[in-house]
Amino acid sequence: METVALSSKAGKWIMISSILASSMAFIDGTALNVVLPALQKSLNASGTDLFWILNAYLLMLAALILIGGSLGDQLGRKKVFMVGIAIFICGSAACGFAPGVIMLIVFRALQGIGGALMIPGSLSLISSSINAQERGKAIGTWSAFTTVVTMGGPVLGGAFADAGLWRYIFFINIPIGLIALLILATRVNESKDDSPEHRLDYPGAIAIALGLGLLTFGFLRVPAIGFDHIQAYGSVIAGLLLLVLFIMIEKRSKHPMMPLSLFKSSTFTGANLLTFFLYAGLGAGMLFMGLNMVQIQGYTQLQSGLTFLPFTILMISIARFAGALADKHGPRLFLICGPAIAGLGLLYLSFIKQTHGSADYWTTFFPGILIFGFGMSVTVAPLTAAVMGSVSDHFSGTASGINNAMSRISGVFANAIFGALAVLFFTGALQNEIKAMPLNAQQKRAVAQQVVNLGNAHAPAGISDKGKAQIETAYHTSFISAYSKIMKLSAGLGFLGALMAVAFIRNSAVKK
Repeated sequence: METVALSSKAGKWIMISSILASSMAFIDGTALNVVLPALQKSLNASGTDLFWILNAYLLMLAALILIGGSLGDQLGRKKVFMVGIAIFICGSAACGFAPGVIMLIVFRALQGIGGALMIPGSLSLISSSINAQERGKAIGTWSAFTTVVTMGGPVLGGAFADAGLWRYIFFINIPIGLIALLILATRVNESKDDSPEHRLDYPGAIAIALGLGLLTFGFLRVPAIGFDHIQAYGSVIAGLLLLVLFIMIEKRSKHPMMPLSLFKSSTFTGANLLTFFLYAGLGAGMLFMGLNMVQIQGYTQLQSGLTFLPFTILMISIARFAGALADKHGPRLFLICGPAIAGLGLLYLSFIKQTHGSADYWTTFFPGILIFGFGMSVTVAPLTAAVMGSVSDHFSGTASGINNAMSRISGVFANAIFGALAVLFFTGALQNEIKAMPLNAQQKRAVAQQVVNLGNAHAPAGISDKGKAQIETAYHTSFISAYSKIMKLSAGLGFLGALMAVAFIRNSAVKK
């Protein structure tokens, strides 16, 4: 297919439509983290419900995104991209009107289906349409703008949540999606791979969807029933077996949705492992930091959203520049230093204890967010360029799908596993806190039962005002203890991502 210059009219329309559509998907994640406390109160949701609301979307996205990439390569990247946007808009509108937790979870899954068709479409359209010399710069521009809009999500989310309008987070997507559809329909040419190699891999799709679903379900059930219950360990074991089956299917399939041959490239393998570990740390760190700020530290949801502005400013300033430098010098150094710096930022944030609220922001959360944001800004564009540059052009949709699937699968695992761990850490810390309290066994059980609500835990009825104040303090102290452990684990994942770059990524394997 004929490629175009980034500065041409055609190139600009491709970039605008791709950025708008991708931003819809990414804005939901960051904005939703900020409005979770308001949503939890409004819908009377437990902590586990919150993780399902996050994971229903991520799960469908992770399970189907590889199909989305393959479909785009085969049927037309623009066409599949537009179908995905339309489904995502419908899912967003339905989420905005959802009457309760169950329906919201169902409609989040519908959003995930749309996202699975939409997200790989944006990058594969850029990779296949923009000429090779400017591809890194184009991807850097895409990364910078989508991140800016994405990080604007918490500010909007916080403002809406404080005004009691958290549902508008979903309604924002509708005009953005309609504009993207209009541009694609009138200004962007179709792009597809005419090779007969691409066919849909239904057995692989079913195996990975069921495998991820069972794994997530198992981990999400742990806080309620314990890991020794068959629902928990049985689901996890069955999920792992299905993922092994998925690899076997892909190995034998003539038309695999995840061609294992792509992983012969050590750079492609390393970039995807880096993505998995770094984005797991990012997802868990941002989620628990947001809950900590609002539910424990006393920030309003708007203040919580505004705390991410330094991240946004760094991304505007650095991401595109980092993409251009990676084009010139190769991505390896950026992909070693970036995740390591991000890990240091998360580690710094893990040491924050009880503060006096937003008045202490500049001396508590701000330095950690600054370090973390710089690390991510250095990483995002070179990482995407490394992935897309390590495969041939006719696999661009599949490669984009695999890399996006890695980041979403890591989010599913981070939310499910770290959610279960947070409840266990919270429970352990709380048991120590309430040992010395003058409570009978029944009252202690009632206090402990609140841990599933994490930062939204409240002292049960039937306890004196003085006792309630002590219990609320114990909840806060225990949550901060759990938060600290989760953030340290998230930092470890960032460092592990840097290690993957050291071990696997080579500049020579990336097309210039």
